[in-house]
Amino acid sequence: MATNLSLDPKLIEDALKVSGERTKKAAVTRALEEFIARRKQKSILELMGKLEWDTSYDYKKERSRK
Repeated sequence: MATNLSLDPKLIEDALKVSGERTKKAAVTRALEEFIARRKQKSILELMGKLEWDTSYDYKKERSRK
């Protein structure tokens, strides 16, 4: 999908340097992928303390290869 954006040239240059990507498109794509991944991780962290733990669960028993 073609999209025209007005981006800060300094940000693009910095993104190219730190990402190691060769093209602006690749650098922007990587930046968006990392942004999305970070936001998804954040939403998982928000679950901390909100889930009930099953005290009868035995993780060592689950390691058995029987």
